[in-house]
Amino acid sequence: MKTDSIFYELFLNLPESLFDLLNLPLELANQYSFISQELKQLSKRIDGVFYPNNYQQPIYFLEVQFQNDDSLYHRLFTEIFTYLGQYQPRQDFRAVILWSQRSLDVELPPYYQDFKNLGKLTIIYLDELNFEEENGLGVEIIKLIMAKEEEAKQRVQHLFDLANNKLNSPTKTRDIIELVEKILTYKFVNYTWEELDKMFTLTDFKKTRFYQETFKDGKKEGKIEGKIESIPDLIKLGLTIEQIANALNLDLELVKKIAQS
Repeated sequence: MKTDSIFYELFLNLPESLFDLLNLPLELANQYSFISQELKQLSKRIDGVFYPNNYQQPIYFLEVQFQNDDSLYHRLFTEIFTYLGQYQPRQDFRAVILWSQRSLDVELPPYYQDFKNLGKLTIIYLDELNFEEENGLGVEIIKLIMAKEEEAKQRVQHLFDLANNKLNSPTKTRDIIELVEKILTYKFVNYTWEELDKMFTLTDFKKTRFYQETFKDGKKEGKIEGKIESIPDLIKLGLTIEQIANALNLDLELVKKIAQS
């Protein structure tokens, strides 16, 4: 997960979203910091870590998966036990996996089954979230990511209203609105600039930081760098390689190579 990816931004800005998904009190988020932690033995970082500010609460390791990955459970637990061995925290831990859809999940290896039985591993399928139930702002944003096109359009104004009414920080409100705009822009890749602009009722789309950094400098002016940088986030939203190549007007083989890397 890149530090500027959608889910990283979501949990960084709205850490209570994790506890909402787990049906735990949202106030628990006040006892945690969402961090990216280096794993020296693996020469990589583990991005989705909710670290508590006391010893009574467990550490949460979070993995979001929108693609096939037969080795996900092996990789996640390797990272977890490398972290535990390297940092030797006093707290217990929990692992949470957010699969975009149940069909992507793979059989849980038997030696990890006890973790699930003990409640130390929670598996959530985002395509099975209850869209009729009202959740916190973060989970509602996740529902926007998972929603079909027509339903997503209907959710836009509601999310903007929630951001304006529920957040008491103008800076956080702006960040969340721009995150929603980013999701919509990736989700409706075949829309014209004018059509997209009509969807943003609370802000001037062309003045947002996201537009200035990605679309004005990338797609609209034809710079290939801007297009290439948007590919990982489009993949995370579930678009196929062919859809991305067509939407960005890029060579199919180039998109494949970037996706593989």
